[in-house]
Amino acid sequence: MQEPVESPEKTPSVTFDGSPFRLHQPFLPAGDQPAAIDKLLEGLADGLSFQTLLGVTGSGKTYTMANVIARSGRPALVLAPNKTLAAQLYAEFREFFPDNAVEYFVS
Repeated sequence: MQEPVESPEKTPSVTFDGSPFRLHQPFLPAGDQPAAIDKLLEGLADGLSFQTLLGVTGSGKTYTMANVIARSGRPALVLAPNKTLAAQLYAEFREFFPDNAVEYFVS
């Protein structure tokens, strides 16, 4: 797993080498999250077009994906099945990436 570089302001934000994203990281990945992050990054590096992250409600899937986005340095399109979840995801990603563009569109 790529090691984060702490921000000099002593905030819980980290950046990763080669990534334009600054991840607000109020806590470190725990439990199954580090292995999931590594596996998803490995899949990206291998060129996999489709990967699935499974987890129960509250298991940290959004936080895991925020780490994958920050570590990969690649922009992401996140889709939600309804407006309520879209608004929740938008708010969470804005907290994880306060210095980066996070957009929200509902049709």
